[in-house]
Amino acid sequence: MTKFSKLLFSLMSGVFIFGCSSDKDCVKTITIPAYSIHTPTGSSYYPESTREVSCDYVITPISESKTLTNFSYEVLSFNFTPDTGKNTSRLQFEIKLNNLSDFSVNGFPVLTVDADGLESSGGYSNGAISTCSKIEAKSSCIFSYDKESSLEIGKIKSLTLVAVKYYLAK
Repeated sequence: MTKFSKLLFSLMSGVFIFGCSSDKDCVKTITIPAYSIHTPTGSSYYPESTREVSCDYVITPISESKTLTNFSYEVLSFNFTPDTGKNTSRLQFEIKLNNLSDFSVNGFPVLTVDADGLESSGGYSNGAISTCSKIEAKSSCIFSYDKESSLEIGKIKSLTLVAVKYYLAK
Protein backbone atom coordinates (compact mmCIF):
# COMPACT_ATOMS: atom_id res chain seq x y z
CA MET A 1 0.00 0.00 0.00
CA THR A 2 1.46 3.38 -0.99
CA LYS A 3 1.87 6.25 1.46
CA PHE A 4 -0.93 8.11 -0.34
CA SER A 5 -3.35 5.16 -0.06
CA LYS A 6 -2.50 4.74 3.63
CA LEU A 7 -3.18 8.44 4.20
CA LEU A 8 -6.41 8.34 2.20
CA PHE A 9 -7.55 5.23 4.09
CA SER A 10 -6.84 6.82 7.46
CA LEU A 11 -8.68 10.00 6.41
CA MET A 12 -11.74 8.06 5.30
CA SER A 13 -11.91 5.57 8.17
CA GLY A 14 -10.88 7.64 11.15
CA VAL A 15 -12.24 10.37 13.30
CA PHE A 16 -9.93 13.32 13.86
CA ILE A 17 -9.58 15.09 17.16
CA PHE A 18 -8.48 18.70 17.50
CA GLY A 19 -7.41 20.78 20.48
CA CYS A 20 -8.01 19.98 24.09
CA SER A 21 -6.67 21.56 27.25
CA SER A 22 -6.25 19.72 30.51
CA ASP A 23 -8.86 21.75 32.40
CA LYS A 24 -11.63 20.04 34.33
CA ASP A 25 -14.24 21.51 31.95
CA CYS A 26 -12.21 20.64 28.88
CA VAL A 27 -13.99 20.33 25.55
CA LYS A 28 -12.58 19.01 22.29
CA THR A 29 -13.95 18.97 18.77
CA ILE A 30 -14.14 15.71 16.85
CA THR A 31 -14.55 15.58 13.10
CA ILE A 32 -16.69 12.83 11.64
CA PRO A 33 -15.58 12.15 8.05
CA ALA A 34 -18.04 12.26 5.16
CA TYR A 35 -19.53 8.93 4.16
CA SER A 36 -22.02 7.41 1.74
CA ILE A 37 -24.57 4.65 2.16
CA HIS A 38 -25.55 2.67 -0.94
CA THR A 39 -28.72 0.56 -1.12
CA PRO A 40 -30.56 -1.12 -3.99
CA THR A 41 -32.97 1.83 -4.10
CA GLY A 42 -30.33 4.57 -4.13
CA SER A 43 -27.58 6.24 -2.18
CA SER A 44 -27.27 8.79 0.60
CA TYR A 45 -24.31 11.10 1.15
CA TYR A 46 -23.52 12.48 4.59
CA PRO A 47 -21.04 15.39 4.57
CA GLU A 48 -18.26 15.82 7.09
CA SER A 49 -19.49 17.15 10.43
CA THR A 50 -18.02 18.22 13.75
CA ARG A 51 -19.18 17.77 17.31
CA GLU A 52 -17.91 19.12 20.63
CA VAL A 53 -17.34 16.49 23.31
CA SER A 54 -15.61 16.39 26.71
CA CYS A 55 -11.87 15.71 26.61
CA ASP A 56 -12.31 12.34 28.32
CA TYR A 57 -14.69 11.19 25.56
CA VAL A 58 -13.41 7.94 24.05
CA ILE A 59 -14.32 7.04 20.48
CA THR A 60 -15.43 3.42 20.41
CA PRO A 61 -16.52 1.63 17.25
CA ILE A 62 -20.19 0.70 17.52
CA SER A 63 -19.34 -2.98 17.13
CA GLU A 64 -17.44 -2.75 20.46
CA SER A 65 -20.09 -0.70 22.29
CA LYS A 66 -22.38 -2.22 24.90
CA THR A 67 -26.13 -1.84 24.82
CA LEU A 68 -28.26 -0.90 27.79
CA THR A 69 -29.83 -4.18 28.94
CA ASN A 70 -32.52 -2.73 31.22
CA PHE A 71 -34.11 -0.84 28.37
CA SER A 72 -37.45 -0.66 26.61
CA TYR A 73 -39.01 1.66 24.06
CA GLU A 74 -42.44 2.72 22.95
CA VAL A 75 -43.16 4.05 19.46
CA LEU A 76 -45.32 7.13 19.93
CA SER A 77 -45.33 7.93 16.20
CA PHE A 78 -43.44 6.76 13.12
CA ASN A 79 -44.39 8.36 9.81
CA PHE A 80 -42.64 7.97 6.49
CA THR A 81 -43.86 9.97 3.49
CA PRO A 82 -42.24 8.50 0.33
CA ASP A 83 -43.00 11.62 -1.76
CA THR A 84 -43.89 14.96 -0.18
CA GLY A 85 -44.63 16.53 -3.58
CA LYS A 86 -41.49 18.68 -3.23
CA ASN A 87 -39.07 16.08 -4.68
CA THR A 88 -38.35 14.87 -1.14
CA SER A 89 -39.30 12.07 1.22
CA ARG A 90 -39.90 12.77 4.91
CA LEU A 91 -39.28 10.72 8.01
CA GLN A 92 -40.79 11.81 11.32
CA PHE A 93 -40.88 9.88 14.56
CA GLU A 94 -41.16 10.12 18.32
CA ILE A 95 -39.94 7.16 20.33
CA LYS A 96 -40.03 6.99 24.11
CA LEU A 97 -36.77 5.48 25.38
CA ASN A 98 -37.03 3.95 28.88
CA ASN A 99 -34.02 3.47 31.15
CA LEU A 100 -35.21 0.75 33.54
CA SER A 101 -31.91 0.58 35.44
CA ASP A 102 -31.05 2.15 38.81
CA PHE A 103 -28.42 4.49 37.33
CA SER A 104 -28.36 7.28 34.75
CA VAL A 105 -26.82 6.47 31.39
CA ASN A 106 -25.04 8.37 28.63
CA GLY A 107 -25.27 7.01 25.12
CA PHE A 108 -27.26 7.07 21.92
CA PRO A 109 -30.20 5.24 20.36
CA VAL A 110 -29.69 3.17 17.23
CA LEU A 111 -32.69 2.32 15.07
CA THR A 112 -32.94 -0.67 12.76
CA VAL A 113 -35.31 0.02 9.87
CA ASP A 114 -36.54 -1.93 6.87
CA ALA A 115 -36.37 0.12 3.66
CA ASP A 116 -38.05 -1.75 0.82
CA GLY A 117 -36.88 -5.11 2.20
CA LEU A 118 -33.35 -4.01 3.14
CA GLU A 119 -32.57 -3.69 6.86
CA SER A 120 -30.08 -1.12 8.07
CA SER A 121 -29.18 0.49 11.38
CA GLY A 122 -28.25 4.04 12.19
CA GLY A 123 -28.16 6.71 14.86
CA TYR A 124 -30.44 9.26 13.18
CA SER A 125 -28.73 12.13 15.01
CA ASN A 126 -28.63 14.30 11.85
CA GLY A 127 -32.18 15.67 11.85
CA ALA A 128 -32.91 14.77 15.45
CA ILE A 129 -34.87 17.26 17.50
CA SER A 130 -33.89 15.49 20.72
CA THR A 131 -31.16 12.81 20.81
CA CYS A 132 -31.55 11.40 24.35
CA SER A 133 -27.80 11.35 24.94
CA LYS A 134 -28.50 11.05 28.67
CA ILE A 135 -31.36 9.25 30.39
CA GLU A 136 -31.71 9.43 34.17
CA ALA A 137 -32.25 6.31 36.30
CA LYS A 138 -35.75 4.82 36.11
CA SER A 139 -36.87 7.52 33.66
CA SER A 140 -37.61 8.15 30.01
CA CYS A 141 -36.67 10.44 27.16
CA ILE A 142 -38.50 11.17 23.90
CA PHE A 143 -36.25 10.67 20.86
CA SER A 144 -37.70 13.00 18.20
CA TYR A 145 -36.73 13.18 14.54
CA ASP A 146 -37.99 15.10 11.51
CA LYS A 147 -36.07 15.26 8.25
CA GLU A 148 -36.73 15.53 4.53
CA SER A 149 -34.38 13.87 2.04
CA SER A 150 -34.02 14.47 -1.67
CA LEU A 151 -35.57 11.94 -4.03
CA GLU A 152 -32.71 12.54 -6.47
CA ILE A 153 -30.55 10.26 -4.32
CA GLY A 154 -33.06 7.42 -4.56
CA LYS A 155 -36.70 6.71 -3.83
CA ILE A 156 -37.77 4.43 -1.01
CA LYS A 157 -41.35 3.17 -1.23
CA SER A 158 -41.76 2.01 2.36
CA LEU A 159 -39.82 2.39 5.59
CA THR A 160 -40.72 0.54 8.77
CA LEU A 161 -39.14 0.42 12.21
CA VAL A 162 -37.74 -3.00 13.18
CA ALA A 163 -36.00 -2.37 16.53
CA VAL A 164 -34.36 0.21 18.80
CA LYS A 165 -31.28 -0.32 20.97
CA TYR A 166 -29.54 2.12 23.29
CA TYR A 167 -25.74 2.02 23.08
CA LEU A 168 -23.75 3.18 26.11
CA ALA A 169 -21.03 5.78 25.71
CA LYS A 170 -17.78 4.90 27.43
